[in-house]
Amino acid sequence: MSQAVSKSQFKPHSLEYFRKIEQSGEELVITDHGRPVLKVVPYVADGEECFRGLRNTVLKYDAPLEPVGGDEWEALR
Repeated sequence: MSQAVSKSQFKPHSLEYFRKIEQSGEELVITDHGRPVLKVVPYVADGEECFRGLRNTVLKYDAPLEPVGGDEWEALR
């Protein structure tokens, strides 16, 4: 779960937040008037690691050249 902090709190303590992110590996969301505007995440050296969470989530199409949904589309009725 990511932690949120306002820009005014982040600015004077940015190095402390950077160290905490580096040690814990958690994200930090920076807000402006309660609205999220930035996300600070730890650097990942292995590019494939970013996509491991998506593994086995893509559906297999048996006929990739056929229209998706077929008769289920409202516009085709």
